[in-house]
Amino acid sequence: MIEDDYLYKKGGIAGFGSRLKSIFGSRKFWVRSLAIIVLVAVVYYPAGMAMIHNVDDNPDFSGNYQGGSHAVNTAAALIDREVNQNRWTANDPFFLPGGALDNMPNFQTGIIYALSRFSIELSDQIGRTRGSSQVDPDLDNAAGLLKFRGDKWVFDPSVSLLPGVTSEQQYRDAIRSLDKYNQRLINGNAVFERRADNLQETLNRFANDLGSASAVIDDKVDAPSVFDRTADDVFYATKGRLYAYSLILRDLGTDFEQVINERQVAPAWAEMVGSLQAAAALDPLVVVNGSADGIIFPNHLAGLGFYLLRARTQIREISSILQR
Repeated sequence: MIEDDYLYKKGGIAGFGSRLKSIFGSRKFWVRSLAIIVLVAVVYYPAGMAMIHNVDDNPDFSGNYQGGSHAVNTAAALIDREVNQNRWTANDPFFLPGGALDNMPNFQTGIIYALSRFSIELSDQIGRTRGSSQVDPDLDNAAGLLKFRGDKWVFDPSVSLLPGVTSEQQYRDAIRSLDKYNQRLINGNAVFERRADNLQETLNRFANDLGSASAVIDDKVDAPSVFDRTADDVFYATKGRLYAYSLILRDLGTDFEQVINERQVAPAWAEMVGSLQAAAALDPLVVVNGSADGIIFPNHLAGLGFYLLRARTQIREISSILQR
């Protein structure tokens, strides 16, 4: 009753509507609204992106090694760094600053892709006595978890309106599985076969994966365009993959040191890791997919592809020596 009297005194419903119209139709309201939108666009996103952005390609990165396999320890530490320390950005929604990033998400997903391949080799080759032996449950679990898409946020309307499992949750579970395996290895309750044939097969699989990556680069280089908006996606996804491989192969060199020294491939192994590190260190201000012989507009993908193919050739050479 009081509300009715109030609306009546102020001109009724019609008067209330006219006041709303005067507010939303006023020039001052829209000027203020535009100022807020500009403030968000100019401050919130750029400042947030600058704070979050971190393409962490530190070639000396390693985990806190306390025994077991150096490579497995580094793999778990690398996932932890990207998910828990640097912030996982590949699944950030549009209303977060990380959702506007491009290079860092691709770099991170490239890292996880390489670690997924490594975990598969662990479960199929290195972490088993022979092909007919049982697959290690922790390694098998880690391999499955690292195959999970990197862009899954807590909500995915295409699947369900209810909260779901995020990429970070899956990758954190993978860290736990790798750590459990390494702890069991320290305690003598897990297998890590340091045989030449295991190492050879792992190298062959890595080489095949690099061949697949080179094909993606080749498709881009064959169709050069200064205005190619996806060239940086390919560049940083490949850079992330090569960076992870450089760390894993560096530490596999330590894990298989006896085999490498017996076959006298230590110098070749160092050169291979060096090629991967050189590729991962490439950091152009702007990625350009220009002509292969361009001066003003070079082709950064071609430069990355050179180091990739050099490392792949070196991997094949080492694999050939191990087979003898």
